[in-house]
Amino acid sequence: MSLKSILRRLAPALFLATLPATIAGGSALARCSGVNLIADLAPADSQALEVATRAHPFSSGNLWRATKGEQSVLLVGTYHLSDDRHATLTARVAGMMEGATALLVEAGPDEEAALKRDLAADPGLLFLTDGPSLMQQFPPEEWAQMAQALAARNVPAIMGAKMQPWYLASILAIPPCDMAEVTAGLGLDHRVMELAKERDIPIRALEPYTTVFRIFDSMSAEEQLAMLRSSLMMEDRVADFSVTLSDAYFRGESRMVWEFLRQLSGQMPGYTPERADAEFAQMEAVLMTERNQSWIPVIEEAAAKGPIVAAFGALHLAGETGVLNLLAESGWQLEQLDG
Repeated sequence: MSLKSILRRLAPALFLATLPATIAGGSALARCSGVNLIADLAPADSQALEVATRAHPFSSGNLWRATKGEQSVLLVGTYHLSDDRHATLTARVAGMMEGATALLVEAGPDEEAALKRDLAADPGLLFLTDGPSLMQQFPPEEWAQMAQALAARNVPAIMGAKMQPWYLASILAIPPCDMAEVTAGLGLDHRVMELAKERDIPIRALEPYTTVFRIFDSMSAEEQLAMLRSSLMMEDRVADFSVTLSDAYFRGESRMVWEFLRQLSGQMPGYTPERADAEFAQMEAVLMTERNQSWIPVIEEAAAKGPIVAAFGALHLAGETGVLNLLAESGWQLEQLDG
């Protein structure tokens, strides 16, 4: 497994969760029962991972409060898939939302509705509308493997053949045992949005709903096909990665997953830790840093009008260019509420 394979697996998995459940597809399937790869580490590797994780500012925790003078922001790191373990944090957040003047999320109801309208008006956003299908672009034996992976997710191969490569890669990034959780749309983001609706708290987006398309549109056709091939190559471990990610999130250790992948990559044939660090830094810039930096003015503008709640993927919290550290550099005081 190469570093690019890991990165290409991680990128679509992160971004599929920003799409409305109605586009994700899937049907009721069993939950994942894979292996937690971090829990299986040897003691020395586990200690090295701990050290690497703690080297980053605000490296753990899903619930924080930021204050600057009279201004207040409740920051909630979310996990996008449905899980019964969300109940505890949902209850805590519900008790802290009193008096909030706005909820900021990656994509609110208005953005999801606009995205659905765009997809209905322009199928080319997700599907190939001209040129050869993916079935025609892959050798028969490779496409047979693709069709098998799609069948496991209840997606007809003929439909998959017409998907944009990044979108098909995104679907393959979700294990068959988690497809129902994507479809359900009951991740922590949606649960917090329901709390806001019950309290008549306005819901606003941190970024344009077209962000996911902008990111993948910046990739060449060759890069998208390589991403798709990498997703297929990792099919036998996809449940393990899913379990590892979810378990880490509910321990408040999402950053640890990123560091785990970085360490794993630096040990692979043809890679050095330096090369892995450089490539991970590049991917972090695209997936998280650029978005985090664009969110700070949105958060600060909303907080100037009264207390707010901001809920977004937990991977955006930690690190030098994470939302928490960017706020700290802007003069905000941070307090961890789930430590």
